[in-house]
Amino acid sequence: MLEHKEVTVPDPRLHVDCRKVSQVLARIGDKWSVLIVMLLGDGPHRFNEIKRMVGGISQRMLTLTLKGLERDGLVTRTVFPTIPPRVDYELTDLGRSLREPVLGLGQWAQTHMAEIEEARVKFDRRVERT
Repeated sequence: MLEHKEVTVPDPRLHVDCRKVSQVLARIGDKWSVLIVMLLGDGPHRFNEIKRMVGGISQRMLTLTLKGLERDGLVTRTVFPTIPPRVDYELTDLGRSLREPVLGLGQWAQTHMAEIEEARVKFDRRVERT
C-alpha cells in the first residue's frame, strides 16, 4: 500500500521577502558601504574627506555608494549655500543603528581570521591535486 505524503508549498511571500532582504544585504555588505558607515560614525564628513579617508575608492564609486546609502535612508546629504557649495554626509539614526552589527561582524572576522586562512590553504591544496 502506498503512503500519502503531504507536500508543503512554500509561502510565495517568503520568496519576495528573501529578495528584499538580499537587496538590503547587498547594499550594506559591499566593502565601500561598510567602510563609509564606520567612518561616518564619527560625525559628518565632506565628500573629499571621505575619499581621502577611505583610500582606493574612485570618485565615481564613492558617488554611487553615497547615493545608494542615501536612497536606503542610511545617510543624509546636506548642501550648504556657500561658494563653492559645501556638501556634508552624515549617518541617519537608521545608519547609526547599523554600526553595532557591522562592528560585531568585523570582530567575528578578526577572531576567526586564522581559522579561515587555514581552511583556505587546505582547500587550495586539495583543489591543486585534482
